[in-house]
Amino acid sequence: MTGTQGTGRSTSRRTVVAAAGATCLAAALAACGDSGEDSGGDAQQQPSGGDASAPESGGSSGGGGGAVLGQAADIPVGGGKVFKDQKVVVTQPTEGEFKAYAALCTHQGALLNEVTGGTINCPLHHSQFAIADGSVKKGPATQPLPGAKVTVDGDSIKLG
Repeated sequence: MTGTQGTGRSTSRRTVVAAAGATCLAAALAACGDSGEDSGGDAQQQPSGGDASAPESGGSSGGGGGAVLGQAADIPVGGGKVFKDQKVVVTQPTEGEFKAYAALCTHQGALLNEVTGGTINCPLHHSQFAIADGSVKKGPATQPLPGAKVTVDGDSIKLG
């Protein structure tokens, strides 16, 4: 099926849909704050520099970073947690090693919903991604998850 765009050139529906999909994916990745500087997804380990009992909101405590996502203790070793509102997933492949990725499936952009059995899972078409590096473990996705920036400040995991 083809159409013309006033220039006499023929454009397939597939080309138009692919271009629209690429534009949406680029916008979704930009919204996740991944600047491409660190695609490995490693969380930055920084010393807390402050009182561990300090409030989690309202200002920064020694280690910098943005909004608090949760506590490091809430991320199981060999597992992870999806923060749906922020569209980020944080994993802990080995004790004390935190990784973060955009929580949108690279197949069709669905929000990833769980971390079980060493994989980050998509509910839409059941793609699975490795918690250690975001690589595809099971398709239909063919691209790894892009890294996201988080910091570990004491026991707090912060976005950015």
